[in-house]
Amino acid sequence: MELRQLKYFIEVAKREHVTEAADALHVAQSAVSRQIFNLEEELGVNLFIREGRNVRLTPIGRVFLDHMEQALNVIDDGVQVVEEYTDPQRGTIHIGFPSSLAAYILPTAISAFRNQYPNVKFELNQGSYYDLKNAVIRGESNIALLGPVPLNEKRLKHSILFTEKIVALLPEQHRLAQEKALHLNQLRDDSFVLFPEGFVLHDIIIKACRQLGFSPKVSFEGKDIDAIKGLVSAGLGVSLVPEITLVDHLPRSTVKIPIKEPDVTRTVGVVIPAERQLLPTEKLFYEFIKQFFSRLESFQY
Repeated sequence: MELRQLKYFIEVAKREHVTEAADALHVAQSAVSRQIFNLEEELGVNLFIREGRNVRLTPIGRVFLDHMEQALNVIDDGVQVVEEYTDPQRGTIHIGFPSSLAAYILPTAISAFRNQYPNVKFELNQGSYYDLKNAVIRGESNIALLGPVPLNEKRLKHSILFTEKIVALLPEQHRLAQEKALHLNQLRDDSFVLFPEGFVLHDIIIKACRQLGFSPKVSFEGKDIDAIKGLVSAGLGVSLVPEITLVDHLPRSTVKIPIKEPDVTRTVGVVIPAERQLLPTEKLFYEFIKQFFSRLESFQY
């Protein structure tokens, strides 16, 4: 079994098309087909079902893909460790983050880090909470900023950076816009703008409402925090958003109001794999970000 065969296999599996995979790999289609055939012969199983020019993984092919992706990620990490060994201050950090941490938390941390380590590069991957968590578990990345922090995931190590409040965001013409604080029950008859089902902020808000005996009426859904804030700004509903997403500015024609009952919060932190070592440059950043937010939190008291 050759590394080239595995790379060809993964590319075909992702694209489900041999010609497209060959184009992406910049090799002849016949070369890709031959290597896939040789791999199947060596393993003694069919990895793909052929459907004309398209292919799809067999059940055992899906299992093999999962293991091979993890194996190649480990190999890539090994190569990068060697490259960074002589100078970890010139490496590359791959980090995942959700949209709710994109506007303030991540830029603040990276800016402070690069003041000390200006030659470090970053490759950033924005995604959903569950996709980012699973990417670290699978080895696609080694660091992710998440909120809330997954506390019971044995395959991850975590550090909580801070705890923040979830606040109500209302159109400025809303009947409750002049209130100093809100009981969440006061919004039970309103239309909500939320993240879709499957997003962790959606789950947090639904759970808070159900604690008070109602399910929110969802009028609009958005996969990006800025889209949600924009819909509230247009008067199309109310929302609950992490307070950190409103640090730089409130959207036009909206008001931010604390929620006094129930107390809706989320932890924000950084997760790393429990079963793999961080690359040298990643370890620098991981230790830095913990100390950085610890200092920020001490200044707030």
